[in-house]
Amino acid sequence: MTAQELQHLRYPIGEFDCPKAISKLHIESWISILEHFPNRLENLVKNLTDAQLDTLYRPKGWTIRQVIHHISDSHHHSYIRFKWALTEENPVIKAYHENRWAELIDSKMAPIDMSLNHIRAIHSKLVYLLKRLSEDDLEKFFIHPETNSQVKLNFNIGNYAWHSSHHYAHIERVMKRKNWL
Repeated sequence: MTAQELQHLRYPIGEFDCPKAISKLHIESWISILEHFPNRLENLVKNLTDAQLDTLYRPKGWTIRQVIHHISDSHHHSYIRFKWALTEENPVIKAYHENRWAELIDSKMAPIDMSLNHIRAIHSKLVYLLKRLSEDDLEKFFIHPETNSQVKLNFNIGNYAWHSSHHYAHIERVMKRKNWL
């Protein structure tokens, strides 16, 4: 497999490319992606067997099961980061080692229903919150300690809409390659 093919497997929809000027239409579109993502994901994976769930989506990548549990963990962190930015002045968030989390027993072995239910709940809470943010709220930010960069909430909405679609594409594409769809 070529480096380009591996890169395409790693980033099947490309990397997040945030527009320089984030419009109200961007925000509404991204929130819609977040709102519908739990149902889309569940419909995609609900009939997979344990053997299928334990299939790598790419060489040296995670299994489908690990991806689903990662989405749950990552989006939980994102929700908390939104709350910190809305309630504290320029908070420095807590980073986490997502690759280490993916190697924990719950990510490698637990039934996916736990994470699908959590994704549904966290997205419900997140979307409710995001739909009610003001223009001023969208300009608030948190500081990511690994890059020491300010992450505005309007950017983070787009980033997590992309993250949802990114991992959905990982799962969907391996399912297509294996003729499971």
